[in-house]
Amino acid sequence: MVQKNKSLLCPCGRGSYQACCQPFHLNAALAPTAEALMRSRYSAYAMGLGDYVLSTWHVSTRPKQLDLQHELAQGKWLGLNVKGHWPQGSKAEVEFVARYKPSNGPASRLHERSRFVLEEGRWFYVDGDLFST
Repeated sequence: MVQKNKSLLCPCGRGSYQACCQPFHLNAALAPTAEALMRSRYSAYAMGLGDYVLSTWHVSTRPKQLDLQHELAQGKWLGLNVKGHWPQGSKAEVEFVARYKPSNGPASRLHERSRFVLEEGRWFYVDGDLFST
């Protein structure tokens, strides 16, 4: 469930949640860029909003299900650093580093260059390449 708290900081690191990713999570707005979609997806992972993550995943690569509540019980997302955004018409790539701390064990980093596609005015995550960190 999406919280409606004005003072909540957005997990993606861009100010208040209400002004940043919440409109996307509430389907009140469409992400205008692949980077905005990637940030909203990161925030959805951090908040356990699996339905949003699935709805923004391209049908050609989307998993059948996603249990983010279980993932949240196992640890916490700590932060996001966007390294770059390369729009190319109806396609785009975004490189980012996301930090995660499991309940048991050291924190880790997920470094990915993700691919996105724009279809009928909506950006979708397609897939990505992981970097070793």
